[in-house]
Amino acid sequence: MGLLDMKSQLQLKTDDIKQKFACFNIEKFEIFSSTNLAYRSRAEFRIFHKDSKIYYAMSDKNKKLFTINNCAIVDKNIAKTMQKLLLKLQENEILSKKLFAVEFLNSTQNDIIVTLIYHKKLDDIWSEKAKEIENILHIKLIGRSKKQKIVVSTDIITNIIKINDTKYLYEYKDTTFVQPNHEINQKMIDFINQHIKTGGDMCELYCGAGNFTIPLSAKFDKLLATEINKTSIKLSKQNAKINKIENIKFARLSSSEFAQAKNKLREFRRLKELDIDLLEYNFSTILVDPPRAGLDEQTLFLLKEFEQIVYISCNPDTLKENLKTILKTHKIKKFAFFDQFVWTKHIEIIVILESI
Repeated sequence: MGLLDMKSQLQLKTDDIKQKFACFNIEKFEIFSSTNLAYRSRAEFRIFHKDSKIYYAMSDKNKKLFTINNCAIVDKNIAKTMQKLLLKLQENEILSKKLFAVEFLNSTQNDIIVTLIYHKKLDDIWSEKAKEIENILHIKLIGRSKKQKIVVSTDIITNIIKINDTKYLYEYKDTTFVQPNHEINQKMIDFINQHIKTGGDMCELYCGAGNFTIPLSAKFDKLLATEINKTSIKLSKQNAKINKIENIKFARLSSSEFAQAKNKLREFRRLKELDIDLLEYNFSTILVDPPRAGLDEQTLFLLKEFEQIVYISCNPDTLKENLKTILKTHKIKKFAFFDQFVWTKHIEIIVILESI
């Protein structure tokens, strides 16, 4: 795709996916484009050492490293920080020696976490030098090596999403899953918020740190959101508290575990400890944002119980397979493409379905 302009690439991607889903006779596909440069708020780079110097590097499709001087797709704050950081690391052997990789996570507020990953044990001297660079570059620095994580000051950054006239404040950590394109993330939330049918209670599986849960909370009486990652669950609870939202309960369950609990196949102490009784919910809507593997059979079977389904997918192939089952009980109301990953073959899809 590298020889095509951005508009042509997006057309190529969407035409290919339209053909993939042609068997479902979808009446309309909506397409949401992204800024073509400086859009990515999360990035990871290898570090290449040569002749006492260090360089940022990436791997090609054959896993061969090549050095880079800059990266056009990372957002402006990451790009600026990358260059300044490399110079400071180069000046200090304690920080550059056995440095293996660098990860960047930037928020909408240009609140940035930089994680330095090493093939060596980090000590107090490393922490002192890292603190100096953190202060000079105005970043939040973390050091990692095998079985070791050193947070120089804090590993939390703040993010803001605006829906209509309401601002939602989020806290993220370095290991939190976040949508890597702030612009497209905003469009995705706006799209769901605009087209979703309100009322009743909502269930969300794979809720992360509450990215979709929190702004959608005003649309429903009660929400139950589940996630398997402990850090994400802790952050989602904190984010709801920060935004003074009281109609959401968060539970650490996988999608299949929730299906077992909902169908009374198994009891979970985690639900009892949180005083969550599924019988108290009048679920009308379920939102799922599964990994690339898609939904398992138990969760697919569960979906038929909901009047409205919002399916967010990063893999058209597994989405297509899942829709073969879902469309036995539901019909497609909205189908939209979001160009989350410009200059790549990947695209995000949101499907809103309603019961037949």
